[in-house]
Amino acid sequence: MYLQGSYSSGRRPTTKSLDWWIIGCYLALIFFGWMNIYASIASEEPSSIFAWSCRSGKQFVWILTSLGLAGIILFLIPPKAYETIAPILYAITVFLLIAVIFVGSDIKGSHSWFKLGPVSFQPAEISKIATSLMLASFMCRGGYRMKGRNFWLTVAIILLPMLIIVAEKETGSALVYIGFIFMLYREGLSGWFIGIIGLAILLFILTITTSPFVSTLILLGCVTFFDMYQGDELKWWIYIGIPVLVGLCFVPAAYKTAVITAVCGIYAVWSGWRAFRNFHHKFRWATLMVLIGGMIMIFSADFIFEKVLKDYQRGRIEVLLGMKDDIVGVGYNVHQSKIAIGSGGFFGKGFCQGTQTAYGFVPEQSTDFIFCTVGEEWGFAGCLFVILLYGLLIWRIIIDSEHSRESFTRIYGYCLAGCLFMHLFINVGMTLGLMPVIGIPLPFMSYGGSSIWAFTIMLFIFVALDRNERKYF
Repeated sequence: MYLQGSYSSGRRPTTKSLDWWIIGCYLALIFFGWMNIYASIASEEPSSIFAWSCRSGKQFVWILTSLGLAGIILFLIPPKAYETIAPILYAITVFLLIAVIFVGSDIKGSHSWFKLGPVSFQPAEISKIATSLMLASFMCRGGYRMKGRNFWLTVAIILLPMLIIVAEKETGSALVYIGFIFMLYREGLSGWFIGIIGLAILLFILTITTSPFVSTLILLGCVTFFDMYQGDELKWWIYIGIPVLVGLCFVPAAYKTAVITAVCGIYAVWSGWRAFRNFHHKFRWATLMVLIGGMIMIFSADFIFEKVLKDYQRGRIEVLLGMKDDIVGVGYNVHQSKIAIGSGGFFGKGFCQGTQTAYGFVPEQSTDFIFCTVGEEWGFAGCLFVILLYGLLIWRIIIDSEHSRESFTRIYGYCLAGCLFMHLFINVGMTLGLMPVIGIPLPFMSYGGSSIWAFTIMLFIFVALDRNERKYF
């Protein structure tokens, strides 16, 4: 009797166990997104913001149903059920991802949609939820260590749906899976893996924009840095390298190219000789693997760019990297988006007063380019407000994850935070011309039932898991 009384007295009311900061950010984002969806189609003169005939009316229905889904997750589904159903949900999702390739419909060049009457459903949206739950279920097991067989199984869980989504020509959704690397780093993945991924991207960009020779020099520099860091000899290269760089600044222009080429040649020969001399040490094997992998990337970059990527993908990358200027072709969307955002000034032109928005200069302005509507009508202040809301939301998720006593909740929370960050980073970067146009929604704000349902479910699963731990403290 005493134990029961103590237990009940220590239990907090359900409403006080919720993280209202997360819920508040969620409600603010969906409401602000709904207003901007209406603003993006206001020139079509819908009878009302609630009219079913326009996108704002349909989004209102998606919002109401999303709130219903949130309530079901919070109050009807036991939080412990997610760990149990994770493998089943993951298997079903992989099946749907494969099935949509054969029986799905093509929408805007992406073969990743099921048409269910007037409603379209995209399995790639729920794949992020299933993969996050599967990772949390697998990695929370006792004795898990991120090495050997466990590491490769973890990588396989991420890569399987990611590669299937790539086969659906849904590159944007596949790139979101990179966000899981933040969770892996939190759970023990070496920071060198993240550095190697960044190096591969850098080498690819340098090869297609400059030359393999420049990429090779950069690779050798990075390999030498890695080698010196592991061998605790980096300080000697700092002592030598800085004077050499300073000395090059005083070389006459007529001789500078020849001197730089000679220095780079000496450096390349020395680096190769050093790697060969020290290959038998354990950490030198890692250096050698980075060198080999980097050379493979350099000599395959042109093939990937010319033969693997589609024409529209190459065009978007070329515009992004400044390799060509095509403001009436593949660069049209970004060009008009930057005009819209830039014209908004500090406080914007006012609700439904944006000229770029009103006259439909920016395609997909209620979906992928919803952020440029914010920029034009609400200005820098509105953009800052939206980014701060996302920042607060992601920060609260990370804080709650760190305070969690259950590793399942912590791992899932970091997966959620990583996915939200990648969507925000890619979408906002895309509208500002800092990322290629790959068609990815802004969470909770972009128009679409599949998107808002998926993000709502993903977010409130975490809120439910967190609430379950907050009940008794």
